[in-house]
Amino acid sequence: MKPEIAILSTYPPTQCGIATFSQSLVNALLRQDAKVNVVRLIDEPSYRPSKAVIRQHLAGHELSVTRAVLNRHDVVIVQHEFGIFGGEDGEEILYLISEIHVPVIVVMHTVLTTPTEHQRFIFERIIDRADALVTMTNAGRDNLLNHYEVDPERVHVISHGSADLRSENLKRTDNARPTILTWGLLSEGKGIEWGIDALALLADLNPKPRYIVAGQTHPKVKAREGERYRNFLLKRATDNGVIDDVEFVDSYLESEALKTLIQSVDVILLPYDSQDQVTSGVLVEAMVAGKPIVSTRFPHAIELLSDGSGSLVDQFDPRGIADALQLLLTDQAQASQMRISSGEKAESFLWSAVSQDYLELATTLWEKNLAEVPRFVLR
Repeated sequence: MKPEIAILSTYPPTQCGIATFSQSLVNALLRQDAKVNVVRLIDEPSYRPSKAVIRQHLAGHELSVTRAVLNRHDVVIVQHEFGIFGGEDGEEILYLISEIHVPVIVVMHTVLTTPTEHQRFIFERIIDRADALVTMTNAGRDNLLNHYEVDPERVHVISHGSADLRSENLKRTDNARPTILTWGLLSEGKGIEWGIDALALLADLNPKPRYIVAGQTHPKVKAREGERYRNFLLKRATDNGVIDDVEFVDSYLESEALKTLIQSVDVILLPYDSQDQVTSGVLVEAMVAGKPIVSTRFPHAIELLSDGSGSLVDQFDPRGIADALQLLLTDQAQASQMRISSGEKAESFLWSAVSQDYLELATTLWEKNLAEVPRFVLR
C-alpha cells in the first residue's frame, strides 16, 4: 500500500518556480500510482486549475478548513519559500502546520544563512514541527545543519527534478550562428546584464554568436516595478552595440516549447549574481539536456559542475563569462566532454527518480506513524 499524500504549495496556473516544481512532482507521483492531492496556495480567488487540486487556500482565510483537509491524508508535503505563504515573512505556514496530526515533510527551497530575527523564528518553528526536512543539495543541507539546531537524521537530500530533455546533439554547420541561452522568470539578480556585456566581448568571433533570453518578468516583480529590469537589459544591449544579437522571448514557455528551445542551442549560461543560491531548477534541466554550461559560482553550481560538467566563473565578471563561452563555442572537444559528463548524471535528476525518493520517504514516515498510533481493542 502507498500513503495518500497532500502537497501544500503554489500550483499552476500560478507562474513561479515552486508551482512548476509541484506540478512536475505531482505528475511523476501519479505515474507511480501514488495517491496525491494538492492544496493550492493563492493570493486571490481563482478557479480550480486541475483535478489534482482539492482545495485552494486563500491567505488569511479559513485556516481550520485547510488544516482539516490536510489532516485527511496520510502524509503532508509542504513546499516552503517565505514569499508564498500569507503574513509577514510567510508566517501563516506556522498556523497551517501546527495542528496537522500526520507526518509532515517540509521541502526547503531556500535556506537562509543570515535570516532576520523573525525569519529565524519562523524557520525554527518549522524545523520543530517537521518530521522530515528536504534540501535539494548538499550545500543546502550543510547550511541547515550549520546555522540551525536540527537533528541530522531528519534532513534528507533529494535533488530538484527535471523532465527528460535529453536528445541527440545536432552538429552546427560552419556558417550557422552559435546560440547562447538563459531562461527563467526575469528579475533583478539574474545577472543577464553580464551575459550581454560578455556577448559584446565576443563580437570578433566568426560567425558571431547570438544570445536568447527566454522568460517573462516574474509576476510579483512586474506588479511591483513593471518591466524595469527588462528595459534596463534592452538599454544595456543597445549601449553595447549588440541589440540585434540579443533576442528576448517574453513569454512563459510550456514544457514542450522549452524543451525544443533548449535542444536548439549550443551553450546555456547562468550568470546569476547570488553567491548563496543552493538550488537551481534551471541548472538541473541544463545538465539533463546534456548542454555545455557556463555558470557563476553559486553553491548548487559548484556542487554539480566542479567535476568538469560545466565551466564556473566569478559573479559580475563579463570577461570571465566571455572567455568561458568562447572556449565552448570554438573547442568542440571541450564542449563534447562537458556533454558526456552531464549525461552520466542525467538519470538521477529525472522526475521519475526524484519522485520515487519522495514516495519512499513519505511511505517510511507513514508506516512509522502507523506503528506508533495506539491500538484500542474493543472488548
